Amino acid sequence: LALNPWDVVLCISGTIISCENAIVVVVIFYTPAFRAPMFLLIGSLAVADLLAGLGLILHFAFVYFIPSEAVNLLTVGLLVTSFTASVSSLLTITIDRYLSLYNALTYYSERTVTRTHIMLILTWGASICYGLLPIVGWNCLKEPSTCSIIKPLMKNHLIILSVSFFMVFAVMLQLYVQICKIVCRHAHQIAVQRHFLAASHYVTTRKGIATLAVILGTFASCWLPFAVYCLLGDYSYPALYTYVTFLPATSNSMINPVIYAFRNQEIQKVLWTVCCGCFSPTLPFRSRSPSDV
Repeated sequence: LALNPWDVVLCISGTIISCENAIVVVVIFYTPAFRAPMFLLIGSLAVADLLAGLGLILHFAFVYFIPSEAVNLLTVGLLVTSFTASVSSLLTITIDRYLSLYNALTYYSERTVTRTHIMLILTWGASICYGLLPIVGWNCLKEPSTCSIIKPLMKNHLIILSVSFFMVFAVMLQLYVQICKIVCRHAHQIAVQRHFLAASHYVTTRKGIATLAVILGTFASCWLPFAVYCLLGDYSYPALYTYVTFLPATSNSMINPVIYAFRNQEIQKVLWTVCCGCFSPTLPFRSRSPSDV
């Protein structure tokens, strides 16, 4: 096949995604202090994005060097699984942040750990099921007219994924609205108790809301164009449209480590100690709530 520049860009993007998220996975896995629910969810997101990056690299390699329909199904299935798990992990992180504020007194309990494990099982179970569909036969290899904008995925398969995304986005939007209300209320209560000036209360509230807006805005700007095109597009449309909408979606996996991992002070502390050559997995950490924004 003639080398497509868009495929090269996606492969490079996959390499960057893999490197970023591999750092997060290694730090969380090899640091016993990172066993709290918050870090388990961040680790789940990093694993999903790491698999997505590897999937982009493998898809490029197999398409151009080892062309095979069976291998193509496997790589596409891996991409569907990983990106579905990535979006679902973002939802679980949002739920965890909301519950840490709504049930602040009972958040640090065994019930939270159990809930986190259940969310992880549901997240990866559903994602694997979505990814297995094209492998077990729900593909358009035998009927090209049923293909979606991404061959060999069927149009109906992609519609289900798109509708699922819009449902996830709607739930995240509602939860972040509730988080904003709780943050504003807490900031006001703290300001009254400590006799802060109104300006200080305004700055604190604005900072929290701005951070939430960046998180949700980044997610929406990356995934919405592709999700809408999946519903409206057809296999007969130019491949350029697919590349133009899919590339921003993949960039979300590149941005996630920055938003959810590298901004965390505990992870920053471990990274700095590793860079200084004095890594100690038993370093004491200040327990932060996942609701910190």
